Amino acid sequence: MAKTNKKIPLRKCVITQEMKPKKELIRVVRNKEGEVFVDITGKKNGRGAYLSKSMDVVESAQKSKALERHLNATIDDSLYEQLKNVVQGKKSE
Repeated sequence: MAKTNKKIPLRKCVITQEMKPKKELIRVVRNKEGEVFVDITGKKNGRGAYLSKSMDVVESAQKSKALERHLNATIDDSLYEQLKNVVQGKKSE
């Protein structure tokens, strides 16, 4: 008898358009106040956009301003620095 596997939530990276398990992506959120931040927990309220955990993806998101379009907000360079730290495995909060 096969054990039923728990369904893994998939999300689409806004840059690569790949569907990946939520745990493999970084969530960026814009809340009602218009603040944009990296959501490590993946549970904060607001409009979310997902990025693959890769330097290339973070850099192309910065160049193409894809996150700004997805979240309909102006994004500060410090947020991209935070994303790069997350990709490198550094904790930033």
